[in-house]
Amino acid sequence: MDVSSVSGDLVEVLYTEDQIQGRLKELAEQIRADYEGEDLLLVGVLRGAVMVMADLARHLDRHVEIDWMAVSSYGSGTKSSGVVRILKDLDTDLSGRHVLVVDEIIDTGLTISWLVANLSSRGPASVEIATLLRKPEAQTMPVEARYVGWDIPNEFVVGYGLDYDERYRNLRDIATLAPHIYS
Repeated sequence: MDVSSVSGDLVEVLYTEDQIQGRLKELAEQIRADYEGEDLLLVGVLRGAVMVMADLARHLDRHVEIDWMAVSSYGSGTKSSGVVRILKDLDTDLSGRHVLVVDEIIDTGLTISWLVANLSSRGPASVEIATLLRKPEAQTMPVEARYVGWDIPNEFVVGYGLDYDERYRNLRDIATLAPHIYS
């Protein structure tokens, strides 16, 4: 979906599709260098990370294994519920594996910090985080993301996998959502 289809719902486009692809390619180059000679398992966080995961994996010029996990701390609104639940667990044994968790955004840090602790308890060789966006001002839990696309202000953003009430995920760009949509 193009921004012109929902322009009345958006305040500002933060990153275009081309900018996103360029940044993912840069992150893939860093990841490829850092994991040279190692098997790598990418763990995508459903549903939001689908776009990031697919494009990041395609930019990696090497073999990777992919698995998915669905966890939730959000309801239908714009604020975290504070409780993390596993909705879909991994199919892959993590014992001795290098795991790279791929997410679209780190907001409060609650979900991703819980997820990293959960995955770390399963005996992997390492667990690191790659995220396209991070909101430093919104973080309430300390989270060390090894790969970050961009730091953004604490505003509600949609597009490229990011949603509001399951809408806007298929927007090609990332934009701030107009407050009249979620107020």
